[in-house]
Amino acid sequence: MSLVKHGLSLLVASTLAVSSASAIAGKSDDTLTYASNSWPENISPYHNNLREGVILGHLAWDTLIYRDPNTGKYKPQLATKWEWKDPTHLVVNLRKDVKFQNGDPFSADDVAFTFNYALKPSSKVVTLQNISWIKHVKKLDQYTVEFVLNKPFPAAIEYLAGPLPIYPKKYFEKVGLKGFDKAPIGTGPYQIVKVISGQEVDMVKNTHYFKESPVGQPHIGKIKFVVIPDPDTRVAQLMTGQVDWIWRVPSDQADQLKQMSNLKVLSSETMRVGFLTMHNIGSSEATAPFRKLKVRQAVNYAINRKGMAESMVRGGSHPLSAPCFPSQFGCEQQDAVQYPYDPQKAKKLLAQAGYPNGFSTDIYAYRDRDYVEAVIGDLRKVGIKAKLHFMTYAALRNKERAGQVPISFQTWGSYSINDVSAIISVYFKGGADDEDKDKQVMKWLAQADTSVKPTQRKELYGKAIHKITQNAYWAPLFTYSSNYAFTSDLKFKAYPDELPRFWQSSWK
Repeated sequence: MSLVKHGLSLLVASTLAVSSASAIAGKSDDTLTYASNSWPENISPYHNNLREGVILGHLAWDTLIYRDPNTGKYKPQLATKWEWKDPTHLVVNLRKDVKFQNGDPFSADDVAFTFNYALKPSSKVVTLQNISWIKHVKKLDQYTVEFVLNKPFPAAIEYLAGPLPIYPKKYFEKVGLKGFDKAPIGTGPYQIVKVISGQEVDMVKNTHYFKESPVGQPHIGKIKFVVIPDPDTRVAQLMTGQVDWIWRVPSDQADQLKQMSNLKVLSSETMRVGFLTMHNIGSSEATAPFRKLKVRQAVNYAINRKGMAESMVRGGSHPLSAPCFPSQFGCEQQDAVQYPYDPQKAKKLLAQAGYPNGFSTDIYAYRDRDYVEAVIGDLRKVGIKAKLHFMTYAALRNKERAGQVPISFQTWGSYSINDVSAIISVYFKGGADDEDKDKQVMKWLAQADTSVKPTQRKELYGKAIHKITQNAYWAPLFTYSSNYAFTSDLKFKAYPDELPRFWQSSWK
């Protein structure tokens, strides 16, 4: 039984003295220590798609354009202005007063290099969808570049304001990807000064960060990211002042942590969604259960989404029917086929599929073991006996891309991009993570991603969502909420895009 989860009051009593004495440790040496459970496979933002890597990416690097999280408006960041010459040519003017953290000047060479390098197959970018709309980037002069697109891409500015930071050409070419992982350099508000792979990243305030940045000047002098895999240990270390900020705190723990005067808890719905993937094609045998539509439909009927959202996730979580976050442009929820919780119907579908007594399978996951176990419990009730394999996200992604994962529990935060192309097109447009390769869906998504007519985009995305859900390629589950717990000495604001902006934080 978990000491923290089931007996938090006892731990509170035994650690009050310690936590009272050390609660100001972060403030006293101006170091914000934050903890999470996962390590990105590479510090380079283009070479990982784990949320922990996304956070580091926004701390240490800048993008050309900035989207204000409060207003949604786009503002110049490393760019000063941008203009469409036509639907496939975007001219971007750059700042002249920016330097990388190693002192190298920022220029058009760095912008052109970053994207042209990332577009090479040899670069092995993890989420190709983020840049595949770009044909190449051309340097026009020292502070002007031109993006040449393969086809019109209406979400281009949203992507340039999201997961596409700028790298230092001279330094990256010198150290290579492996060297960059160990000692990365950007232009962002914080500089990474130490990387202990799998354990810790140390950052210091970039004292030369350019004054005109819409990000604003960072307040806290040092930030440290540490990996603590066990959730109970993370909570205990927060309580004793060894770390200053944690997230993804289970709701029952969050309720109890609110009782502690030296801690603060915030709950916020995020853009992250949870879902089950089911291997439909590829290396699986023709007789494999999830190749059968009725089996996939049975899984959808078997899961109590509403119960999970309201009783487990909580904090504003909602059950999902569409494979996207509701606020994303193109997430046409009304077109999704509904699968209400109906275990009896699930059993009938399994029997019709040739499994009257159910079947056994392996299920894979990389986070939120308690949610996965709830899914396993629901599947067991209808006769599907699932054995859990828990591993790192990178390992799971590689196995899934190799066609070795029959069913998996996964999550996706869309890189905080408020456009449905950042999720549906990643998983259903024929890329490395598309386990279904539905040619009609792929065609609709290709048209939707490049159409300059918003109404046409919505119509095409709606058609894709209908067929994806009709064929039960996924079992969408719920939207995520996130419980943040942190020392009461810290000023911290949570945003729906699940990006903690530590550069905004300060000590009280």
